[in-house]
Amino acid sequence: MTLEKSNYNNLISEIWNIISNSKQKVISSINTVLVETYWNIWKYIVEYEQKWEKRAEYWKELLKNISKDLTNEFWKGFSVQNIEFMRKFYISFSDLDFWNSQSLIRNLSWTHIVRLLSVRDENERSFYIIETIENSWSVRELDRQINSSLYERLALSKDKKWVLELSQKWQIIQNYNDVLKDPYILEFLWLEEKTTYSETDLETAIINNLEHFLLELGKWFTFVWRQKRFSAGTDHFYVDLVFYNRLLKCFVLIDLKIWKITHGDIWQMQMYVNYYDREIKQDFENKTIWILLCKEKNDIVVEYTLPEWENMIFAKEYNLYLPKKEDFKKQLENL
Repeated sequence: MTLEKSNYNNLISEIWNIISNSKQKVISSINTVLVETYWNIWKYIVEYEQKWEKRAEYWKELLKNISKDLTNEFWKGFSVQNIEFMRKFYISFSDLDFWNSQSLIRNLSWTHIVRLLSVRDENERSFYIIETIENSWSVRELDRQINSSLYERLALSKDKKWVLELSQKWQIIQNYNDVLKDPYILEFLWLEEKTTYSETDLETAIINNLEHFLLELGKWFTFVWRQKRFSAGTDHFYVDLVFYNRLLKCFVLIDLKIWKITHGDIWQMQMYVNYYDREIKQDFENKTIWILLCKEKNDIVVEYTLPEWENMIFAKEYNLYLPKKEDFKKQLENL
């Protein structure tokens, strides 16, 4: 009896999935044991150290000797620097219960944990732990989100109560306002090195770095079109970038401006939004969101240009460089 090729391919595909999933479980299990081991090492060292005077010279010598002896025995993973990271890990999570299956830290790699140890604020660190697990961020993605001050940028758009909730549970998207940031950080475009650039340059750079741009936009965004054309009689118009948010079930139009926005820019996008809501949007979908991504905004111009009932059009600034976290933190203190 000869196997049908399609059936055989399906069989092999399922077997491949089983093996891949098993490998991932093994890797995850190994990582959990590794992190637990590092935590327990320092738990014992701290308990041991309580019996002795903690002088800086003694402490430095102790780390050096531990590193040397463990490296001789186990080869890798016990450099002085890594042992210092273990110490910080234990101090930061001294009340951690590894035997609790609900412990979130069990789901992070050691490299993730090392990066998180640089975040001093406990609420901020808790936020990044939760979001890393929820979004399956790589270490590189986590590093970029921390450097771009994601926590502070989200927190600045809310009140103090929401900031506290942000550190205790996943970022829940309930309405359009929950997906917006201000400013958007686009340092990955590398345009700041150019003395001048056009809107076409900006748009092309975004398309060439679409994966990074989607990460900056946030959860559930899907790219749909670039320079989407629509016609009104004999006149033709183009939307720079069109995205779709699967969770909110709506189109998100982005218009790029490399200068300060004007009331004319806003009226133009009002027309774009009206077109999408009347001609493109399906009955089961929600109203279209428009983001005018600009170098400099004027909230007063936006407020007085738009009708009072219009709440789906937003002007947001972009930066081509990583911000100073201290500036955001000062703003948070004034909330």
